[in-house]
Amino acid sequence: MKLETYIDHTNLKPTATETDIRQLCAEAYQHRFRTVCVPPSYVLYASDILAGSPVTVCTVIGFPLGYNSLTVKVTESEKALEDGATELDMVINLTRFKSMAYLSVREEISTLAGLAQSQGALLKVILETAYLDDNEIRIACELCVEANADFVKTSTGFAPAGAEIEQVKLIRSLLPDTMQVKASGGIKTYEQALAFIEAGAARIGTSSGVAIVQQTV
Repeated sequence: MKLETYIDHTNLKPTATETDIRQLCAEAYQHRFRTVCVPPSYVLYASDILAGSPVTVCTVIGFPLGYNSLTVKVTESEKALEDGATELDMVINLTRFKSMAYLSVREEISTLAGLAQSQGALLKVILETAYLDDNEIRIACELCVEANADFVKTSTGFAPAGAEIEQVKLIRSLLPDTMQVKASGGIKTYEQALAFIEAGAARIGTSSGVAIVQQTV
């Protein structure tokens, strides 16, 4: 297994500087991680640094709380794609979801999935599983399938808890083979990363990518 190809090397800290992002990109290039995941305002910067390399740029939409309007999320997505992002990790609108406004939530996911895919990019939908029970996870996954998202992602890393093995197994069981799972939030060791991959994750979001791959040496 080439573990590095599963890793979205991430720095979404509110204090992240240009120097931090440049280091993130250098590490991703050195270790051949799948992507760097950076704040929206750094997408163009990271894209320029990584131009011509196999490492692509991911960013977040509606992050970290998800309750931006659809218009705002669309505008944010359009700018990110224009700046060079090839993957968008969108936070689901939890306030609408908890209100059982499921058609609204599905429309949001479908709109952003269509926008991303029209530009050859992927849409990952962050459920923020720390706030959901198993039944809500099932409903959210159904919406993601109906809306043609590319990935379902567990967490932002800003909630009280991150990815959980049993939740990843549940999500994987609810999705067709054409959709994938990204586990994120609190994954810091090689053993954790491997366990999530064995549970069904096709991607690992972590700020500890270098430490994880060095543990495999």
